[in-house]
Amino acid sequence: MTTTATAPGEVLKAVRAAERPVRRAAFSLALPLVAFLAVAFIAPIFYLLATSVDNPEVSRVLPRTLVALQDWDGVPTPDEPVYAALAADLKVAQENSTAALLGKRLNYEIPGMRSRVLAAARVVEKKTAGPYKEIFLGLSTDWGLRDVWAVIQRDGSAYTPYYLLRALDLQQNPDASVGRVADDQAVFVDILARTFYIAALVTLFTLVLGYPVAYVLTIAPKTIAAIMMLMVLLPLWTSLLVRTTAWVVLLQSNGVINDLLLSLHLVAERVQLIFTRVGTVAAMTHIQLPFTILPIYSVMRSISLTQLRAARSLGAPPLSAFWRVYAPQTLPGVVAGCLMTFILSLGYYITPALVGGARDQMVSNFIADFINRDLNWGLASGLGVVLLVVTLAIYLLFLRLVGGADKIKLG
Repeated sequence: MTTTATAPGEVLKAVRAAERPVRRAAFSLALPLVAFLAVAFIAPIFYLLATSVDNPEVSRVLPRTLVALQDWDGVPTPDEPVYAALAADLKVAQENSTAALLGKRLNYEIPGMRSRVLAAARVVEKKTAGPYKEIFLGLSTDWGLRDVWAVIQRDGSAYTPYYLLRALDLQQNPDASVGRVADDQAVFVDILARTFYIAALVTLFTLVLGYPVAYVLTIAPKTIAAIMMLMVLLPLWTSLLVRTTAWVVLLQSNGVINDLLLSLHLVAERVQLIFTRVGTVAAMTHIQLPFTILPIYSVMRSISLTQLRAARSLGAPPLSAFWRVYAPQTLPGVVAGCLMTFILSLGYYITPALVGGARDQMVSNFIADFINRDLNWGLASGLGVVLLVVTLAIYLLFLRLVGGADKIKLG
C-alpha cells in the first residue's frame, strides 16, 4: 500500500479555502457597522478635507476674465480686453445673482472687494459698449492695481491653500510667496494655543481629582463603592446642556458659590466667576471627570492589592510601595483616561460658550461662527483640518512616549 505526501502549499490552500465561509460570514455581520462608519465618520472627514481647499467661486463667475488674463504679463494694469471680459462676466453674474458670491470670496483676501464688485456689476449691467477700462477705473482706482488682478488670476484655480494658510495666520502674497498676516488679523494660532492649553488644564485637573477617587473605589466596601460609582456615572446620564446650565447658576455673581464664600467669610465681596477661565475649566473638569475615572478604575480593579502588602512586608514604606509597585501598573488606565479627556476637551463648544468669556472661546466656537454666521465654510473647514492634524500628531507623540497603543486600556 502506498501513501502520497501532501505538499505544504496545498495544505495551506485547503485551510484558507475552509476559512473563507467563516470570513464571509464575519464580514457580513460587520458590514452594517462598516457602512455606518463610512457614512458617519469617514465621508465627513473627506468632505472636510475637500472643502478646506475647494475654490469654485472665481472660476464659475469669471470664466471669460480668466481666459483673458492668460495673456496678462503682470504689468500694473491689464489691457482693455481683460476689462471687457470682466464686464461680460459681471453682466451674467448680475443676472444670475452670483456677483455677491464673487465679491465675498475676493473680500477674504482684499478688504472692500465685495462692495467694488457689486458696484461694478450694477454699472456694467446698463452699459452696452466700452471702453470698459475707463469705466472700472472711474468706479475705483483699485481696479487698476496689480495685486487685485494677481489675486483674481490666482483664485481662478479650482483649489486654493488660502483657508489652510489663513487658519495658521499665513497668507499668499501677490507674488505667490507665503507670509504672515498683519498682526491685527493674526488670531487663529492664539486660539489654537488657547484650546490646547484649556484642554491640558482640564486633563490635569481630572487626573488629580480622578485618580484618588478611582483608587478609593477599588478598596472601599461594596456598598460604599456602589454609591460612589453611582455618583460618578450620574453626570453621564444628564444632558451636557443641563450640566453646563447648572454651572451657570453656581458661578454667577449671586450664585451658590459666591453665597458660600461670603457666608464662610473667605471673601469680602462677591467675586467674578462666570465668564472667566476659572469657571470654564471648573465646568469642563466636572463634565470630563467620569471619562478619566472609569478607565483608571477598570485597570486598578485588575491589580491585586496583595502586591502592596508584599512590598510593605519587605520593608518598603507605604508611600514608596504605592508609587513604585502599584502606580506604574495603573499607567495604561491613566493614559487612556487622559487621552480621552484631552481629545474630547479639544472639541468643547457649549461649555465655553455659556460659561466662558470672550477670551475663553475655543476653536469649535469659531468654527461654528464661520459656519452659522459668516457662511465661510472654507475657513471653518481649514480650522477643522488644522485641529484634526495637530490632534493626530499629539496622539502619535503620546503613543511614542508611552510605548505604543498596547499601553492604552479602556477596560
